[in-house]
Parts: sequence; C-alpha cells; structure tokens
Amino acid sequence: MPREVGVTVLPEFFQVEGVEAVLDNLMTRAGVTAIATSPYVMRPTADGEGAREPPIDAGAGSVRILDRALWGRRDLWVRTAPSFTPDRTLYDGLRYQPAAPDALTEREGRRVADAVRAAKARGLAVHLQAQAAIPPGYRVQFGGPVDEDRPRLPDGSSPAVRVDNNGSLASPHILAYTQALIRDIVRAYPGIDVLRLDWPEYPPYSLDSLFFDFSIHARAAMARMGEDPDRLARAAARLRARVTSGLTADDIARIADGASPLDVFDDALRDGAVADWLSAKARIVTHFLAGCAETLHAASGGRIALMPQCFPPPWTLLSGFDAGAVARIGVGAIGVKLYTMHWPMMLRAYADGVAGENPAAARHPRIGEALMRVAAVDSDMTRYGAIDSVRYPEPEEPHPAGAAEQTAKIREARRAATPVPVFAFAHGYGPVEDFERRATIAFDAAGGRLFVNRYGYLSDAKLDALGRATGAP
Repeated sequence: MPREVGVTVLPEFFQVEGVEAVLDNLMTRAGVTAIATSPYVMRPTADGEGAREPPIDAGAGSVRILDRALWGRRDLWVRTAPSFTPDRTLYDGLRYQPAAPDALTEREGRRVADAVRAAKARGLAVHLQAQAAIPPGYRVQFGGPVDEDRPRLPDGSSPAVRVDNNGSLASPHILAYTQALIRDIVRAYPGIDVLRLDWPEYPPYSLDSLFFDFSIHARAAMARMGEDPDRLARAAARLRARVTSGLTADDIARIADGASPLDVFDDALRDGAVADWLSAKARIVTHFLAGCAETLHAASGGRIALMPQCFPPPWTLLSGFDAGAVARIGVGAIGVKLYTMHWPMMLRAYADGVAGENPAAARHPRIGEALMRVAAVDSDMTRYGAIDSVRYPEPEEPHPAGAAEQTAKIREARRAATPVPVFAFAHGYGPVEDFERRATIAFDAAGGRLFVNRYGYLSDAKLDALGRATGAP
C-alpha cells in the first residue's frame, strides 16, 4: 500500500523552532512525506488577550497543553496576522474582506513561504489549510460571519454558545469570500500541492448545531431544490423535540442495549421530511465545495488539488458532508478526522443540551452508554453509565475510542468516496502509547494515508512513535 504520512505544522512552530529544524525533526524521526501549514503568523500576548493556544474547545479543552513550547510556554494567549499581503482587488465588492497585514506580517510573514520552499526542496508534498466558512479564514480562532450569514435553528434563532464560528454554507457571501481567498492563496503560494478546507460542513459539536441550517440563505436554497423550507423546519423541530423533551428512559435503555436510533425515533422520521432536510443540507454543502473546487482548478490550472476535511460517520449525516457526492465534484482527496478527544466532549454536549429540557433523561444511569452506541465510538461499554463518565480526556489519559470503531469509520468513508482517496487524520493530543495506537489504527484503516494534527502535540517521543506506527524507512 502507499505510504503517505504528513504532519500539520502551524506557522508558529516555524517561527519558534526554525523551518529547517522542524523539517529535520519530522523527516528524521517520523519519516514524513508531507507537511501542512496555514497562511498566518503569530505573536504571544498578555494572558486573556486574543485567543488561547491550544484552543480551549468551549471550555472542555482547558486541560490541553502543548507538548512543544511556544515562546517558552505550553499554553499561552496569542494574536495572528496574515502571512502574506492580500490582493484586495480579488475581494472588490464583497461583504467580507481579508485581514490587513501589519508589522507582524512584515516581520514574520516570510516564514510560511520559506517553509513551503524548504519542504518542496526536500521532496515533501505541501498542503496549505484554510477555514471554509470563517472569514478571513486563516485560523479557526479568529474571524466569523455577520449575523445574517450565521446558520439558524428551525425556529430561526441562532444559539448563543457554539464551539465553532462557521457561517452558513448556503450564504453566497461566504462562498464568494472563500473563492476569493482561494485565488489569493494560489497567487501567494503557487508552489503548494494541496489546498485543504477545514469545516466545509456544519460542525456537529453541540446539540443545537445538529439542527442547522435554516438561515435565510439555506431556506432559499431549499426552495430552489423544490423543497418546502417550512415543512423541513417543522420536521427538524419535531425531531429535536423528540430527542430532548420527548426522550424517555425506555428510549435510552433500548439504545444502550443496541437498538438503532432509526427504530427508536421512528415516530419522528416516518413521513420522510427529516430525510429530505438532511438531503437538502448535504446538497448545500456539496454545492459550496463544488464552487470551491471549480475556483481552485481555474486559479491553479488544475495543478493544486482540493482536499476538504470532515467529521467521520455517522456525524457526517448531520454535518451535511456526503462523501460520495463530494467525491464527484473534482476533489483530489478527502480528509476524515479521527480527533478522538473531541468525541466524548461532543456527546457530553448533546446530553447537556438534553438536560436543559429534560433533566430526568440526562440523569439516566445508562445515558453515557447510549450516547457511545449512537455515535459508534467505543465497544467497551463497561466504562460508561451516567453522564459524568463521558468527558474530555486529560493529557495523560487514553482516548475513549475503540480500534474497531475508528477503523469502521474510515472504511465507511473510503467506500463512499471511491475512487477518491481518503486520508485519516489522527490527533497528537494524549499520551505516547495511546497516540501510537491511534496512529497505527488510522494508518492501516486508510490504506497508508495518514495526516497527524498537529506538531505542537508531538513530542520527540511521539514523532518516533509515528515513525514506528507507519513503517518509516
């Protein structure tokens, strides 16, 4: 099988450790064949100013600390600036504009271009990652849409608290900006091999986010598809009520015992409207990515491949990412995230959402087990019961994700995406032994195609483990 192994190295590590030192470490210890980075540079700030690094993941990730220090610290607060000077003519007349370059850009921006050139000179493939729907799109923690472009719930409201800050993928303003950003990145970094778009879907981090999107843009898109947006909104609202206020102790026990949620919630699904809503959501996401793929092909002459990266099944059903449809629009590959520390955080968020409307269900002694079965996260059910058993893992705690479940998610994605290749994206957070286990699972399941997020969590011991897990020469 092919051996394609990459690590995402965010620019701040090139700034702190040096481009050549980082590449030496990756190639010598892990035998990488590719790197990914992003088009920004960073500076540390006073605590509480800017954004925390590493990201706090809506509070649950506050336990996270980096394996590799930045400016002498393993957690800190930072600000960013673009690593290049945008061509503002590409954004003429658009609602969203690129971030302005500043003194940090002038002083440090060259680091990204230096990293691209140095990696290419060593024979590595180079990926550049940008955000799909968080203008200005350079880094996930900075930016976001205006109110009109936010995804909405069936009743038209927008949740006050979210993990991500994605805009509606149905918004023509979000798409137009992303297309302009793609053209700008190709102009600024013509030597890259792959452009990766992160979150080109509706990230399913919270209970409310599962029931997006009924923004004015999404409703208009549904109408163009021949769907009645009001009918779909009623269906989504009915399903939300069924799994929150309508959730019973019997429902939880049945799911914990292995019953399919499709059977348990059949009363909210049988008229087909929920299926129509999910289909419409997937068509919105695919249309967005098709516009991006067409733009990248035109701007790069077909030389730079597009790689959207997504959540794994079964979350893709609710995030709107239809791997089979996306594979048909001209992407070069699809990245599927096995970010296993997020999975219990997400499931806990769903239970907390239920608790606000149905406290008794959230206190059920088997709700943790039921959640794990719904998302097909772990087959060892002895660890789960009440909701407190489902939580974000500590830095030295193995991730609650079974080998068979991780493998099945990647294999399902590969089947759907055929003939487009799928990369498994493993995460470096966690203890060395568990990281090596997860990297081995991901590499094998994806047929030798693995990317690891990210260098900041990869101590030298973990880089050595990555080499072992992937058969580095």
